[in-house]
Amino acid sequence: MALIDVVKYNASDDEFVWKFPSNDLKIGTQVIVNPAQSAFFIKGGVILDEFTNGTHTIKTENIPLLNSIINLPFGGNSPFQAEIWYVNLISKLDNKWGTTNPILLEDPKYGVIIPVRAFGQFGFKISNPRIFLETLIGSLPSFTADKIQEYFKGRIISSLTSLISKKLVRENISILEINMFLDELSIFCQENISDEFKKFGLEIMNFYFMSVNVPLDDPSVVKLKESKDLAAKVKITGKELYQMDRSFDVLDNAAKNEGGAAGNIMSAGLGLGLGVGIGNQMSNVSGNLNTQNTPPPPPITLYYVLINNQQNGPLSIDQLKQLIADLRVNNQTMIWKAGMANWVLITELPETSNLFNQIPPPPLVI
Repeated sequence: MALIDVVKYNASDDEFVWKFPSNDLKIGTQVIVNPAQSAFFIKGGVILDEFTNGTHTIKTENIPLLNSIINLPFGGNSPFQAEIWYVNLISKLDNKWGTTNPILLEDPKYGVIIPVRAFGQFGFKISNPRIFLETLIGSLPSFTADKIQEYFKGRIISSLTSLISKKLVRENISILEINMFLDELSIFCQENISDEFKKFGLEIMNFYFMSVNVPLDDPSVVKLKESKDLAAKVKITGKELYQMDRSFDVLDNAAKNEGGAAGNIMSAGLGLGLGVGIGNQMSNVSGNLNTQNTPPPPPITLYYVLINNQQNGPLSIDQLKQLIADLRVNNQTMIWKAGMANWVLITELPETSNLFNQIPPPPLVI
């Protein structure tokens, strides 16, 4: 095979790493390195030297390690074998990424786990070509931008779940609001993903979220939207007015049932206590309009209980007694009332713990 006189890059711009096809070189061979390129001399898997852009003539003075490794005589056109690798340092900015399968994220505001799909774009360049050659190339004759994109897209997707979750929790952002924060989310993810790329001699030039989508017909998304609507309604109307509105809904639904309102309300454990509670709530709301000096009656405390993991209420103390008698509520039931920060066991409230100490009368013997 003829000895090579001139070595130059002869591949497409999409090739980020390209190996010159011949190893037969000689002293005096010219190596042409284009702008935004680096060229490496490699022998036996050892990187001997690196040349930047320009025209370089191979001499033992240029590559001091070459003579000691290959044992070349000085001067002349002595032949030798070595590999020449080119590394492109251009930026590749139009790389698309996307989640093949939805990632599961918990909404920090409402505690609902939602399947989320995200799509975006990132750009990179080789900032340290020596590290890139040593860590990724191995014996491959070339390494295209597509291979880099394919390799690192998986690393990006695997990092996104934890990064998005951290951002949402830290800023208390609902998943339904996430598209308003895509710029902030892009910067946050780029800063954290960049460290992973640097290990391989790469630099992230940009990282963007183009869209974050949730399946609108997914049951968890429907539940999340209902939770958000409920929170908004309570915030706008106030807790007391919302509870009163819910009480009217219960009475209205009961009145529509077969058998009449009174019978159904009593059989459901609602009874007179609910009506009294509604009356008192209406009295509280209209108290400011009462021009008489007669003080309003004291408000009746209403409670909420969890039965089969479903919220039930508002309930008066008499209604709680009925539910206990019907064995629907026991001493392990969780309860909540206005003013409490969290749900507690029903036995932890003095006024409801006494309900379990009351001894029922003996059965009537005829």
